[in-house]
Amino acid sequence: MSNEEKIRSLMRTEGAEIKANTYEFNQGRYDSISDLADYERLKDEARTIKEDAIERLPELIEQLRETVEANGGTVYIAADADDANEYIRTVVSDRDADRVVKSKSMTTEELEVNHVLERDGVDVVETDLGEWVLQLANESPSHIVAPAIHKSRDSIAELFTKKFVPEESLNTAEELTQFASEELGEQIMDAQVSMTGANFITADTGTIALVTSEGNARKSVAATDTQISVAGVEKVIPSVSDLDSFIELIGRSGTGQDITSYVSLLTPPVKTPVVDFENDTTPISEFSADRDFHLVLVDNGRMEMRDDDQLRETLYCIRCSACSNSCSNFQSVGGHAFGGETYSGGIATGWEAGIEGLDFAGEFNDLCTGCTRCVNACPVKIDIPWINTVVRDRVNQTSEHPADWFVDGLTPDHESQSPQLQKRFFGNFETVAKLGSATAPISNWIAATSVSRHLMERVLGIDTRRELPVFERETLVEWFATRDSTVSNPMRRAVLYPDLYTNHVLVERGKATVRTLEALGVDIVVPDVASSGRAPFSQGMVATATDHAERVSTALIPHIEDGRDIVVIEPSDHAMFTREYERLIATDAFSVLADNSYEIFEYLYGLFENGASPDQLSLQSTSSEIAYHSHCQQRTLGLEPYTVAVLEACGYNVATSEVECCGMAGSFGYKTDYYELSMDVGKRLREQLTTDTVRSRTVVASGTSCLEQIDSLLDHQPKHPVEILMSGE
Repeated sequence: MSNEEKIRSLMRTEGAEIKANTYEFNQGRYDSISDLADYERLKDEARTIKEDAIERLPELIEQLRETVEANGGTVYIAADADDANEYIRTVVSDRDADRVVKSKSMTTEELEVNHVLERDGVDVVETDLGEWVLQLANESPSHIVAPAIHKSRDSIAELFTKKFVPEESLNTAEELTQFASEELGEQIMDAQVSMTGANFITADTGTIALVTSEGNARKSVAATDTQISVAGVEKVIPSVSDLDSFIELIGRSGTGQDITSYVSLLTPPVKTPVVDFENDTTPISEFSADRDFHLVLVDNGRMEMRDDDQLRETLYCIRCSACSNSCSNFQSVGGHAFGGETYSGGIATGWEAGIEGLDFAGEFNDLCTGCTRCVNACPVKIDIPWINTVVRDRVNQTSEHPADWFVDGLTPDHESQSPQLQKRFFGNFETVAKLGSATAPISNWIAATSVSRHLMERVLGIDTRRELPVFERETLVEWFATRDSTVSNPMRRAVLYPDLYTNHVLVERGKATVRTLEALGVDIVVPDVASSGRAPFSQGMVATATDHAERVSTALIPHIEDGRDIVVIEPSDHAMFTREYERLIATDAFSVLADNSYEIFEYLYGLFENGASPDQLSLQSTSSEIAYHSHCQQRTLGLEPYTVAVLEACGYNVATSEVECCGMAGSFGYKTDYYELSMDVGKRLREQLTTDTVRSRTVVASGTSCLEQIDSLLDHQPKHPVEILMSGE
């Protein structure tokens, strides 16, 4: 099944449930963290603890071993999945156990320990409700925290009825939960071994912290005299006191709960007596307290990830699922498409690359569009888009020899498009744009023919249903070079950065920006400078993006030193200057550029705050009612309020979009494999923009991708908000 077919199938069969549940989790996160006054401090604290723990991991593991062994338990360090499974098999065999009860653990999913034990004739029972549902259905998790998030209540009722033939029909969630509780209770009572994971393990006391929404983990541990806890080595943190920030953050980040239902701190060997279910009159003092405890710490590629400067951040992950819940593409397809062998969501690329290899990570890596919403959501501030970009770059380098990228797909042996050729095309869009403008309008006519569109779909995977950009013959840079400044006594001096689309396609918004700034007393220059590198960066072409970044910074920093500000129209380019360039250019150069770059409406807001007046502008909209959709990266950088404030200062009544993503995401929405997913994400925006209270408003959007997507979703063309301040004509 192709990516396109798989995604289409999952949107149809699982999409509705995944959307509803992830939206709820994500909104719950917003609500919960809004009540947390020191949210950012807690995130910084959690990040610092994880950085320190991973840096000192070998010594912390040794300290943990000594602590657990001093308490009478056993610690086993497993090199890989086979090693871990063999040790677990031995423990279960020595206990002569025929049933193992498990609480939820992604690490045991990674090891596939259930299948290993079942081959030995052991009955393995998942006691987490979601995991048990999937075990009965013979399916894999679709979510790190809520494994059965893709299952509807009706489908679970049908599954239970088929498997157990209950005496009474099961209809409500309460009935299903009660039935599952009773069935699982019987399984737990008859088990000899319990197996848990661990959210955190403290090196100083050997305490295992389990943060759960059900009581099954506690019940399983209390009911058996042999406990096996399985965890990746990255779960070790220095001390019990370090748990505070994590406990505050993990529930809020994942499911929007201020605190989850159960926070269990087990310091093995657990002293709780083993319950005697056969004789419920036995005094608790007579119950057996002779427990056997085994902690299996799993490497399985993690120590190599620790030594990898680009993948190390993955090990800071606390498996909260915030990156999944906040991701628009995940919200439409879930982890069965946006995930690998075990892990799902944005952070899954790092896990799968480190544990399974690039081939597994490469299968779903392109579903990350780099919007950075997950960065703000992550409680330990992992730069997940960067990890995805690095892995994409490595996949590019190993998939095919770069010299073949330009011809792959054009030879008789290639009947369909090459993913690498597609990435090369989009990654080198600067060359395409320059050629398009230089040969316009002929280039536009040729590109629009059915023959060209069919060829582009077949060779490059550019969907014929998506309208192509129309190149302007005269670029913004060329237009600006033919005119003189209208500002004699400037309030400020600035550089307007000519991003690719503004310079070659949406030239009118560039002209409108020049006139707006000049009307407010800003002396403007528009230099001929390289594209920001956003295009190659999004395709995982890091070396090419770095080359662009270095050329841009070299060209713009002299202007800054000369006293000019840098003004950027396109939010994704502004994000490059203020975020991504930190990874690509020297620290000093990044700091200078980031500190002196402003998104256009952020800059206009500053001008208004310092004496400029809306009366100096020639407002263009025929209606004072505006519907505004902000770009993803504009929101993650906290810039959306500036646009709203400026528009309101100019007398407009602004209704802001509650939808966080339009679905286009640059080149993503052009690709045949992802066109339908892009449009599925865009459904919510179309629904909002076509409501009775919004449809009559003038629609404006800040990002090029947003403008393109809204144009395809509606029957009228949106504008960039700067175009309603001043005409580009």
